[in-house]
Amino acid sequence: MGRDDMRPREGAGHDRAVPPTLAECFTQGWAETVQAAPVLPGAAYAAKRRALLSARFPGERIVIPAGGLKVRSNDFDHVFRPHSAYLHLTAEEGASAVPDSVLVLEPTGTGHEATVFTRPRSPRDGGPNGTEFYRDRRHGEFWVGRRRTLAETADALDLTVLPRDDLARALAPRVPIRVVRGQDPVVDEAAPPATEAESELLTFLAELRMVKDDWEIEQMRAAVGHTVAAFHDVAGELPTATRLARGERWIEGTFDRRARLEGNGLGFETIAAAGAHACVLHWMRNDGPVRDGELLLLDAGVEADTCYTGDVTRTLPVGGRFTDVQRQVYDLVYAAQTAGIAALRPGARFGDFHDAATRVIAEGLDAWGLRPGGAGPHDRSLYGRYTVCGTGHMLGLDCHDCADARSSAYLDGVLEPGHVLTVEPGLYFQPDDLTVPAQLRGIGVRIEDDFLVTADGAVCLSSALPRAADDVEAWVSAAR
Repeated sequence: MGRDDMRPREGAGHDRAVPPTLAECFTQGWAETVQAAPVLPGAAYAAKRRALLSARFPGERIVIPAGGLKVRSNDFDHVFRPHSAYLHLTAEEGASAVPDSVLVLEPTGTGHEATVFTRPRSPRDGGPNGTEFYRDRRHGEFWVGRRRTLAETADALDLTVLPRDDLARALAPRVPIRVVRGQDPVVDEAAPPATEAESELLTFLAELRMVKDDWEIEQMRAAVGHTVAAFHDVAGELPTATRLARGERWIEGTFDRRARLEGNGLGFETIAAAGAHACVLHWMRNDGPVRDGELLLLDAGVEADTCYTGDVTRTLPVGGRFTDVQRQVYDLVYAAQTAGIAALRPGARFGDFHDAATRVIAEGLDAWGLRPGGAGPHDRSLYGRYTVCGTGHMLGLDCHDCADARSSAYLDGVLEPGHVLTVEPGLYFQPDDLTVPAQLRGIGVRIEDDFLVTADGAVCLSSALPRAADDVEAWVSAAR
């Protein structure tokens, strides 16, 4: 990039004024480029969600910011990804989302009027913001690409859309207000802190996402389908990964390439954990080797263009065959997952699948003679030393979706048709754990699939990936 690109951001005090002749040159000679913006397929569903939000908080202004850019280093920002509540209530797509946009539901006599305040396309008229399109490194069209015009955004979202510059004025009249705080300084300034009101809003927004509608289920199927395709890509790249000093990075890059090709990107940072790294639940350094004879634990998800994500884990024998001890561990985790899957049904407690899976693991480890509490009466909860975390979670716009929901609606609630969740038991024998035999140390296994709860059971969205040990071996061997 050129030296001019290296100058500090606007406002840092180091930018030079544009010579008048050059500024004048930029004000003329541009063709009209109005673009058609069909209504987004999810817009009608988003309108129904806004109606539910309106009914829950009558007479109150509700403000949902998309959030803004976050600095990665100096004058480079992280890729923008809107707040999940904003996405859910607008059906905006990730690549088209504009930083600093804000959804406002203004109370009326009969409900709420919804308006999105956002940045318009960079003007080229020489007015107050007339240099933005070629001077503003964060928002200018020449730097980050074309935004939709306000009219195009209104067409796409099927909403009233006004300039971001009007936001502060729109928030000025004092009416009862609830905001998603910490995402936008203008919004935060307009509303005095109200911990209970804001907590109630976040809880409702989370619980609104728990039961997926038909459009959301389509997005989940797409995200998981892309995720499955990326796992197949990885299986074919295992031989290459074994020849590299940081083969985990090759695995990571292989998956990430598919994520960018098919969707908006990653739903979360890829976990490519080979050998003893598989015992680290969120191993994301991905800087180790991938060796024949060891296992590779890959936990990853593709985020669709609409920002719904998959979340799948497979533990693969790098050379195509499990050793006897690896298969012993794998088969126990497989049996635990199978028991957890069998517990998925509408009306079942959310915790039932976890209890079913952990019971199998505890009984299996007990049969192996592994008793972390020593001899005598044994508390099976001590097996948490080898399992560490829970056995699944809700899935949607966030990998760990609906986290602000009440325990009574989520962890202590019951499953309903339209819930999408993971089942992912695992066993992790740390390389320095003296409570297990030496041959088990450094082995980590997790198997994770994504499920849609239906009226009569559950459907595995990731069923196109092999799961049983024999099938996994055949898959990896065939892909080599």
